[in-house]
Amino acid sequence: MTKKTIKSCDFKTPIERHITASWANIAETKPVSNVTIPSNTEIRNAKDWVDANEK
Repeated sequence: MTKKTIKSCDFKTPIERHITASWANIAETKPVSNVTIPSNTEIRNAKDWVDANEK
C-alpha cells in the first residue's frame, strides 16, 4: 500500500483579510450573548461590497 502524505501548505499567508471585515470595527456588544454589532459605516460598506459583487 502507498502511504498517504499530507500536502504541504503555506500557513503564513492568510486566506482573507480580517482587518477589512465588517466585524473588525465593533460599535457595541449585546450583554447576554456577547454578539458584536458593527458600526453603521461598516454595515454600509458590507452592503455596498455585496451589491457590487452580486452576479
